[in-house]
Amino acid sequence: MLKTDVVVIGAGAVGCAIARELSKYEINVIVVDKNEDVGGDASKSNSAIIHTGYDATPGTLESQLVVAANPMYEKLCKDLDVPFAKIGAILPAITDEQFEKLPEIKEKAFRNHVYDVEFLTGEQLLAMEPNLNPEVKGGLYIPRESIIDPFILVQAYAENAHANGVEFLLNTKVTGIKTENGKIKSVETTNGEIETTYVINSAGLYCDEIAEMVGKAEYKVVARKGQFYILDKNTSCKVEHIVLPIPTKVTKGKLMCPTIHGNMLVGPTAEDQESKVDKSTTAEGLNSIAVDVRNLVPNVNLRDTITQYCGLRPNRNPEGLHFDMYEDLEGYVNLSGVRSTGLTLSAAMGKYVVQQMMYHGLNLKLKENFISKRKGIVKFAECTLEEQAALIQENPLYGNIICRCETITEAEILEAIHRPLGAKSMDAVKRRVRAGMGRCQGGFCGPKVIEILARELQCDPTEINKNNAGSYMVTGTTR
Repeated sequence: MLKTDVVVIGAGAVGCAIARELSKYEINVIVVDKNEDVGGDASKSNSAIIHTGYDATPGTLESQLVVAANPMYEKLCKDLDVPFAKIGAILPAITDEQFEKLPEIKEKAFRNHVYDVEFLTGEQLLAMEPNLNPEVKGGLYIPRESIIDPFILVQAYAENAHANGVEFLLNTKVTGIKTENGKIKSVETTNGEIETTYVINSAGLYCDEIAEMVGKAEYKVVARKGQFYILDKNTSCKVEHIVLPIPTKVTKGKLMCPTIHGNMLVGPTAEDQESKVDKSTTAEGLNSIAVDVRNLVPNVNLRDTITQYCGLRPNRNPEGLHFDMYEDLEGYVNLSGVRSTGLTLSAAMGKYVVQQMMYHGLNLKLKENFISKRKGIVKFAECTLEEQAALIQENPLYGNIICRCETITEAEILEAIHRPLGAKSMDAVKRRVRAGMGRCQGGFCGPKVIEILARELQCDPTEINKNNAGSYMVTGTTR
């Protein structure tokens, strides 16, 4: 039986941020996740926006955490080498009815202590974004809305936590939690039992199922499907800012924005469903995106799509972001209702959870040798010609281009595989270095990446998965 002080259930953005924060202290931590890679479920299929919290419900924990987290990201991303850009967002009003809502939205921003939201005229918005609907009557500008690489953020949290002593057990599903005399005793998993004093439930979509194991599921998680388009980098119609619709009670609406790597992201839908695994895209959902986004950006060219994908937000019923500890169950921490702002608030949530645990009696001592920085994988495509030549001189495998769409080299793929918590599947390679994320979506580089993974992991190509166990890329030989 393994033994630790804290078990964090869930290796998404929030779980890994909490683990990193705990790794600053003299305490033993194990992160457990059912998936084969860090990144959770919602954390790897979202809009990749770092929000300001201007439209959160004032006075809520969500508002508090998002507003606190936003200014953390410049330093955090610099320390952890995560792609990040503060590009700003605009909220254009196309109709008179939408225009009348702008003062209310700005007032809400002020109640959330987001004071840099400004009114702009239609002419000013069109000067910023010429592809906007020319009927725009005015809108709001939110300058600190930002974009990020969500895959790299979670990997960076996890790698930095690991460098500071946190252990990660992936491909490990929690099957039960044992308690004794009103205290946490151990966590049962598919890979054995872990004796622990604390359990932090940050399981996202499955947090209600974990809570049921200790009789604390006073809520239900309903998966809210969000479908997206990703457009080619060379699409004919682009925007420079995050273009947001006027939000509704159900959703922030369907947006258009650049990704940190230069594609255009369009969506998402908001469709509640019972299934927590159905991530299929539908013609109906994608058509609804086309209709709504064309109200904002009429010339958006969805024929330039290179892929569509779907994410599931862990919508809580009753709604609201909740942090709970219990007098009758010492050592159990429950997080629920972490939805579309979860990526953003992860930076603040890590600090909040640890501080609350200290308020409830956890005695922590800071490490003297905490490693605060992490270096990411060199991006060959972003280097100058001189830098590329130097890399090839040092390691000739930088001269072997595997993914032509994104100019990803064999050296980068090898580092993705052999780093701590390295890639063991096709999707894990893709999320680390973007091999397969370009125009052909792995049509050319896929077989070569399978070959490299099999060689480096010393297994047969038929054992290489797309992601989780059983999602085999090939089934056998043809000759």
